[in-house]
Amino acid sequence: MAKKIPLRQCIGCGEMRGKKEMIRVLKTVEDQICLDATGKKNGRGAYICKNKECLQKAAKNKGLERSFKMSIPAEVYALLEEEFDTLDAE
Repeated sequence: MAKKIPLRQCIGCGEMRGKKEMIRVLKTVEDQICLDATGKKNGRGAYICKNKECLQKAAKNKGLERSFKMSIPAEVYALLEEEFDTLDAE
Protein backbone atom coordinates (compact mmCIF):
# COMPACT_ATOMS: atom_id res chain seq x y z
CA MET A 1 0.00 0.00 0.00
CA ALA A 2 1.30 3.45 -0.90
CA LYS A 3 2.27 5.72 1.95
CA LYS A 4 -0.19 8.57 2.46
CA ILE A 5 1.37 11.99 1.86
CA PRO A 6 0.06 14.62 4.26
CA LEU A 7 -1.58 17.40 2.25
CA ARG A 8 -1.83 20.97 3.43
CA GLN A 9 -3.75 23.91 2.00
CA CYS A 10 -1.88 27.05 1.05
CA ILE A 11 -3.25 30.12 2.84
CA GLY A 12 -2.39 32.18 -0.24
CA CYS A 13 -3.70 30.34 -3.30
CA GLY A 14 -5.78 27.67 -1.55
CA GLU A 15 -4.07 24.80 -3.42
CA MET A 16 -3.60 21.47 -1.70
CA ARG A 17 0.01 20.26 -1.79
CA GLY A 18 2.33 17.89 0.01
CA LYS A 19 3.70 19.15 3.31
CA LYS A 20 7.28 18.93 2.00
CA GLU A 21 6.52 21.33 -0.88
CA MET A 22 5.38 24.08 1.46
CA ILE A 23 6.73 26.39 4.14
CA ARG A 24 5.14 26.42 7.57
CA VAL A 25 4.24 29.77 9.10
CA LEU A 26 4.21 29.45 12.85
CA LYS A 27 2.39 31.23 15.65
CA THR A 28 4.25 30.63 18.91
CA VAL A 29 2.79 30.55 22.41
CA GLU A 30 3.94 34.18 22.79
CA ASP A 31 1.87 35.10 19.68
CA GLN A 32 4.97 35.67 17.56
CA ILE A 33 4.72 34.86 13.86
CA CYS A 34 7.75 33.33 12.10
CA LEU A 35 8.68 30.87 9.36
CA ASP A 36 9.37 27.34 10.49
CA ALA A 37 11.70 25.79 7.91
CA THR A 38 11.98 22.51 9.85
CA GLY A 39 8.22 22.11 10.30
CA LYS A 40 8.82 20.74 13.78
CA LYS A 41 8.59 23.74 16.12
CA ASN A 42 5.81 23.98 18.68
CA GLY A 43 2.86 26.22 17.96
CA ARG A 44 -0.01 26.70 15.58
CA GLY A 45 1.03 26.30 11.97
CA ALA A 46 -0.32 27.48 8.64
CA TYR A 47 1.17 26.48 5.32
CA ILE A 48 2.14 28.52 2.31
CA CYS A 49 3.56 27.61 -1.12
CA LYS A 50 7.25 28.30 -1.67
CA ASN A 51 6.62 31.34 -3.84
CA LYS A 52 6.26 34.99 -2.95
CA GLU A 53 3.01 35.50 -4.85
CA CYS A 54 1.24 33.21 -2.39
CA LEU A 55 2.62 35.19 0.55
CA GLN A 56 1.34 38.38 -1.05
CA LYS A 57 -2.06 36.77 -1.73
CA ALA A 58 -2.20 35.62 1.89
CA ALA A 59 -1.50 39.20 3.00
CA LYS A 60 -4.23 40.52 0.71
CA ASN A 61 -6.93 37.99 1.60
CA LYS A 62 -5.98 37.87 5.29
CA GLY A 63 -5.07 34.16 5.20
CA LEU A 64 -2.92 34.33 8.32
CA GLU A 65 -5.55 36.28 10.24
CA ARG A 66 -8.06 33.50 9.56
CA SER A 67 -5.62 30.70 10.36
CA PHE A 68 -4.44 32.18 13.63
CA LYS A 69 -7.66 33.99 14.60
CA MET A 70 -5.80 37.20 15.41
CA SER A 71 -4.96 40.44 13.62
CA ILE A 72 -1.59 40.46 11.86
CA PRO A 73 0.18 43.80 11.40
CA ALA A 74 1.74 44.65 8.03
CA GLU A 75 5.25 44.56 9.57
CA VAL A 76 4.84 40.82 10.20
CA TYR A 77 4.15 40.22 6.50
CA ALA A 78 7.22 42.34 5.66
CA LEU A 79 9.35 40.23 8.04
CA LEU A 80 7.99 37.03 6.50
CA GLU A 81 8.93 38.32 3.05
CA GLU A 82 12.48 38.99 4.27
CA GLU A 83 12.68 35.48 5.74
CA PHE A 84 11.34 34.16 2.43
CA ASP A 85 14.22 35.85 0.59
CA THR A 86 16.79 34.21 2.87
CA LEU A 87 15.18 30.80 2.27
CA ASP A 88 15.29 31.34 -1.49
CA ALA A 89 19.01 32.15 -1.26
CA GLU A 90 19.82 28.78 0.34
